[in-house]
Amino acid sequence: MNPALLLTTAGRVLRQLRADPRSMALLLIVPALLLTLFYWIYRDSPELFSFVAVVMTAILPLSLMFIVSSVTMQRERANGTLERLWTTRLHRVDLIGGYALAFGILAVAQSLILALVMDLFMDVEMQAGWWVLALIAGVTGLAGLSLGLLGSAFARSEFQAVQLMPVLIIPQILLCGLLVPREELPDLLRWFSAVLPLSHAVDAVTVAARSGVTGEVVADTIRCLAFALVFLALAAVTMPRQTR
Repeated sequence: MNPALLLTTAGRVLRQLRADPRSMALLLIVPALLLTLFYWIYRDSPELFSFVAVVMTAILPLSLMFIVSSVTMQRERANGTLERLWTTRLHRVDLIGGYALAFGILAVAQSLILALVMDLFMDVEMQAGWWVLALIAGVTGLAGLSLGLLGSAFARSEFQAVQLMPVLIIPQILLCGLLVPREELPDLLRWFSAVLPLSHAVDAVTVAARSGVTGEVVADTIRCLAFALVFLALAAVTMPRQTR
């Protein structure tokens, strides 16, 4: 790994995203707008909204980071940018690390915006500090990024990259505990949900909101981070050097 090349890649990705207002809005503005929509939907059920809002701070970063990162990587492959980069000293680790750093910065910004909106405008009670919620949301965003980069390695177009969402993201949303507590799932689904990063992220934010920072919160956050690192490593290994 070359730190200089990694930082150069991160800077290039950030400049590319900054020049794309739609992607920036999707990452930084849309999550707060969706949270506001839920606030209106559950305006007569504040306790239910508090639960949904906390869970959404895990779901939204994962989902949106997956979409933007997979499409961005596939776009670079389609326009020949990656093939030109492979002719330089750039290594797969430098490329994936640069993407992780760039999107990691955006994940932190996204999570801070969500935490501030919930704290200042929606009166969501949080036993742990809001920085804890922002940290967990940032880690979850990193997991979404890593899945997006991994998925893009097997896609041949931006459309195919987005098509992976029903396979890699929606099952996690269905099994994370938002619709049905994981403890009430059939055994097979409960076991399957235990190997999904979003399940651990949701467990972390809900326990943190209810009980503050506990050993369970720390353990679930570390598990989610471990998933993200494993997916990043797999993305580096599977990243093709030629456009298919």
